[in-house]
Amino acid sequence: MSADAELVVSAMAINVTIPETLRWTDTRRGQTFRLDTLNVRMLPSGHLAAKAYGRPVDGGRGAYVSFAVPDRPELAALIDAAADRAGTMWAAHHGLQ
Repeated sequence: MSADAELVVSAMAINVTIPETLRWTDTRRGQTFRLDTLNVRMLPSGHLAAKAYGRPVDGGRGAYVSFAVPDRPELAALIDAAADRAGTMWAAHHGLQ
């Protein structure tokens, strides 16, 4: 790629395991889900957006469903720390293997 060509990065996202002590449950259509993963995206503005994902508490083959992340300081801190860590990891990449 030439130096003057515009490089368009259309998505930057990371998946983060929610520590056990910060996990929570939520309900959708009468089914309770345990939220255990965050998907954090960097928006074009540089701000972050996050969704939580989980599986049904009762088990089974239920879908992996997304939920809004509650407005809790400890979750905001986790998201910020994860984004910082991901940035460090990206910056230190070793190229394709």
